[in-house]
Amino acid sequence: MIPWKLVDTAQSPGNGDELRLYERDNEFSIKVGNYELMNSRVYGTEDALGRLGCEKITHNPRARVLVGGLGMGYTLRSALNELGMEAQVAVAELVPEVVKWNRDMLAHLAGHPLDDKRVVVHEADVAQMIKTSKAGYNAILLDVDNGPQGLTISENDWLYSHDGLTAAFDALRPNGVLSVWSSGPEPAFAKRLRRANFDVEEVGLRAGREGKRGAHYTVYIAERS
Repeated sequence: MIPWKLVDTAQSPGNGDELRLYERDNEFSIKVGNYELMNSRVYGTEDALGRLGCEKITHNPRARVLVGGLGMGYTLRSALNELGMEAQVAVAELVPEVVKWNRDMLAHLAGHPLDDKRVVVHEADVAQMIKTSKAGYNAILLDVDNGPQGLTISENDWLYSHDGLTAAFDALRPNGVLSVWSSGPEPAFAKRLRRANFDVEEVGLRAGREGKRGAHYTVYIAERS
């Protein structure tokens, strides 16, 4: 078997954990410690996050979308595929190296989504962008850390708290959608979404392409009805 090759590293803000980018043949992996955050062979749930979050707002040709967490670009690509050509997509990515990776060695994986004229990248904390926006977005897509159970940055806990979800509700326009990736079902998180006045749908998915095979994950679709 071809061994993994360490390509680059980056420091996570906050607790300083090291992100490591590996390559093996045509496959890429991003890890923190011994935990694999994402892999270019299994991106079905990242793809579904963008698709499910944006398919409900396709009637709006000028939709505004906020993507929290760039990853390998799959969520961004699936969102762009759903949206009209006059849409605007803001991407908040806290780690500059992740943006750099997506502009060069990872760009081809999701079809160069950062080159799309609808996209603006902010090397910023998505929590701050949510806090400072009032009715600014038709959809917010969050794939930050390890979902409602944070892994690398403890400050991300705010995003999934009652205060964070209330701020997300306020940042959405009427009938807006909050789409959240989770490593599995989180009943307490679903309750917090409902307490923040969202209508909630829990979608079980598998990590493999087109939702076939692979580990089981969850995407929460919360609508501001």
